[in-house]
Amino acid sequence: MVFRSFMDQALAQAQAAGARGEVPVGAVVVGPGGEVVAQAGNRTRELHDPTAHAEMLAIRAACAAVGSERLVGHALYVTLEPCAMCAAAIAAARLAKLYYGAADPKSGGVAQGARVFAHAQCHHVPDVFDGINAQASETMLKAFFAQKRKDNADGCE
Repeated sequence: MVFRSFMDQALAQAQAAGARGEVPVGAVVVGPGGEVVAQAGNRTRELHDPTAHAEMLAIRAACAAVGSERLVGHALYVTLEPCAMCAAAIAAARLAKLYYGAADPKSGGVAQGARVFAHAQCHHVPDVFDGINAQASETMLKAFFAQKRKDNADGCE
């Protein structure tokens, strides 16, 4: 089987999130047959919900689409290393594979910080592949936060 990345779709979701004023993170859940089951971008501000991360929204939508709380055999593509909350949801959903772009030294929960999958209490560990389109993800995030800082500085004059 030939590997096909779905990171471009995740990046498109991240771009849409950024355009809405959300932190530009996007996620795509892909089924065992290579079909896109669900996709989402961050909506924490829009929904006034601190759990409305791209991963959480995509996992919820995928579970609804397949009619199960488990996504066995599915893969998740996300533009930024998942936080501890999202990593725990990935484990609970039993996703088979996690592909992510940029590392998150501040809030990451996979290779940084909490390292959720390394804990004995983590009952499922997906195969993890990092650095997928990392530069594009990092560039989008840095541009978003640079613009936020500029907007904040302009508002203080």
